Amino acid sequence: MSWRDTVVKRTGAAGNRRYYEKQNIDVYSGNAHFLSPNEISVNRKHLSARKFLIATGADWQVPEIPGIQETPYLTPKNVLSLTRPPKSLFIIGSSPAAIEIASLMSIFGTKVYLSDTATRIMPGFDNDISNLVTEQFHKQRGMTILPATKVVSVQKDGLYKRVIYTRAGTERTVKVDALLVADSRTPGTDIGLENAGVKYGHTGITVGPNLQTSAKHIFAAGSCVHPGLATHDILAQSRIAAHNLLRNKHLEVDKHLHLEVIRSIPEIATVGLSEDDCLRRDLKVKTATVPITLVPRRNITDNRLGTVKLIIDRKGVLRGGTIVAPSASEMIHELTLAIHHGMTADDIFNTPHEFTSWSEAIRIAASKLL
Repeated sequence: MSWRDTVVKRTGAAGNRRYYEKQNIDVYSGNAHFLSPNEISVNRKHLSARKFLIATGADWQVPEIPGIQETPYLTPKNVLSLTRPPKSLFIIGSSPAAIEIASLMSIFGTKVYLSDTATRIMPGFDNDISNLVTEQFHKQRGMTILPATKVVSVQKDGLYKRVIYTRAGTERTVKVDALLVADSRTPGTDIGLENAGVKYGHTGITVGPNLQTSAKHIFAAGSCVHPGLATHDILAQSRIAAHNLLRNKHLEVDKHLHLEVIRSIPEIATVGLSEDDCLRRDLKVKTATVPITLVPRRNITDNRLGTVKLIIDRKGVLRGGTIVAPSASEMIHELTLAIHHGMTADDIFNTPHEFTSWSEAIRIAASKLL
């Protein structure tokens, strides 16, 4: 955990008041609350401005489970503050953050129970990818995977947490050292938005493509707008919001290209449309999936876990791709660029790929689509 603290400190920004003040930014610590469209209060101090940017983020939503308020639980926000990994951990939800923590804790030797109310873990990914990760987590990491599972109640039991859940019509009980809530997040909207004339709902603050709220002088960006956004999406929105706050000619957020990375072991990365997305859109597509065992890098590293999946439309244009591999977070950018520029499977196949790289699996997958 000391390495975590070092990494955070190196950013220069996290919890560092002086960092912002060196940029000539005034810092006010406390809970901000709109009093009117142009005035807020922070710890009883009133501040006014011509324009505002709301970036209040999101908090992990605590599910309505009997006993959970009386039982100590962790979230992805504080789980890495533990001084030592728990011997056993029950995770509610299989969000990207949940998958990352499950992978990390299992490496430390923690017995992990990973549950989700959906019929499979990682419901946002295609079924074959979910099945691959499920098999790997179960066989290689010894996790207990619990899809289609409803947690009925939780309670403190001495030093343990007792979790009661139902699955396939049967009620079961398990005692664990720690409980992690990591299903979904709630946007930070409890800041007096009504007083500023800013519209919002349970999914976040309502904004246009330029991140402008219903109050024209107020912009919002990040998880308070879309609670499920990844960090790279939040950073992209922050740049657009900053530009639009200062200039009359506004930029707009590009929403057509979804990129998601899960830093588990192996890594999982996806971009563009999934196969399920194509089915919902009645888009006729062709897919190819190849295991990373087909590339020479597998023989060099003796790593056998992973796959590359590509999706093309009837014209051969790449519409989506998913990679499960040791370097998926790096490999995915080739597919991101290809989709952004409307490239075809033929274009990818004819692009040179270094023979002993994991990216050779992308070229092989593209060859299956020709």
